[in-house]
Amino acid sequence: MKLTILGCYAATPRTLTNPTAQVLEIRNRLFLIDCGEGTQVQLRKNKIKFSKINHIFISHLHGDHLYGLIGTISTFSLLGRTTDLHIYGPKGIKELILLQLKLTESWTTYSLFFHELESKESEVIFEDAKVVVKTIPLKHRVYTNGYLFQEKPAERKLNVEAVQSYDIHVAYYQKIKNGGNVTLDDGTVIENKKLTFDPEPAKSYAFCSDTVYNEEVIPVIANTDVLYHESTFLDSEARLAEKTLHSTAKEAATIALKANVKQLILGHYSTRYDGLEPFKKEAEEVFSNVLLADDGLSFDF
Repeated sequence: MKLTILGCYAATPRTLTNPTAQVLEIRNRLFLIDCGEGTQVQLRKNKIKFSKINHIFISHLHGDHLYGLIGTISTFSLLGRTTDLHIYGPKGIKELILLQLKLTESWTTYSLFFHELESKESEVIFEDAKVVVKTIPLKHRVYTNGYLFQEKPAERKLNVEAVQSYDIHVAYYQKIKNGGNVTLDDGTVIENKKLTFDPEPAKSYAFCSDTVYNEEVIPVIANTDVLYHESTFLDSEARLAEKTLHSTAKEAATIALKANVKQLILGHYSTRYDGLEPFKKEAEEVFSNVLLADDGLSFDF
C-alpha cells in the first residue's frame, strides 16, 4: 500500500503549497482522492500515469477539494483516453461537471460514470475482487464523506515442498490456496495449515478530510492501519476550528487513539503557520505514531 500526497494544505493554492489531492495505490489499483486545483500538474511531477486512474473520490464540494477535477477530466480526453472513468462524490457533482463540459463543448472521449452520494450512514460504494471502499460520514459546512479503503484477505500461500511431499495433483492447488483441506486416495485428510503459509495481512487506509471533531467516525475506522485526518489548526486556535467545522492536530490524534489505528498522518494545514513541526509535536502528546503529510511525499506501508 502506497500513499502519494499531491497536496495537503487548506484553502487556496500557493507557490509552494497545493490544496488537497492524493493517490492511494492498493493491490495494484490507483485511486485519486480529492482533486484540488493543480492536481494534474502534481500527478505529472510525481510521475503518476493518468491512464491508471479509473476511480476518483471527492469528499465534498468545496473548491480546494474539487477545482482541479474538470481540468483533469479534460486532459484525460486530450490524451486520447478511452477507458471508463468513475467519479464518486456528493449529489450535485454530476450537474457541476456536465455543465462545464457542455458550455465548453468539451465532451470526453471516454465514458464518465457518476456515483452521487447522499447517505449520512457509512455505505459500500465500490467493491471488486481485491478492494472494498466505504464512506466515512463527516461533519463539515456542507455534506462531506471521508473514504475507507480495505484490502480483501489474500489467498493463502502454497507451501510447494509440502504439497509435493504428499504428491498432491496440481488440480487441487487453487482449492488449497482458498483454504481447503485435501483428502488423499487412502482417505487421509491433510489440513490446510500443513500445505500453506499465511498471506500478508490485509491493509486498510482511512481518509478523513474536512470535519469538526467527530467521534461518530470511530466505529467506522476502528483498527485501521493508516488514518489521514485533517488538522487545519493547532490547539491554540481550537475556537476557530470549532467555528469553521475543522479539527486541530490534538483532536486528530485523539480520534486516532480512540479508534486504535496504527498510524496517523496529519494534513490540510492552514497556511497561517510558519512550519509543520508544531502539528506533529501537538499530536504526539496524545498519539505516538504520527507522520506529517507534505506535497510530494510518498509513504509505503
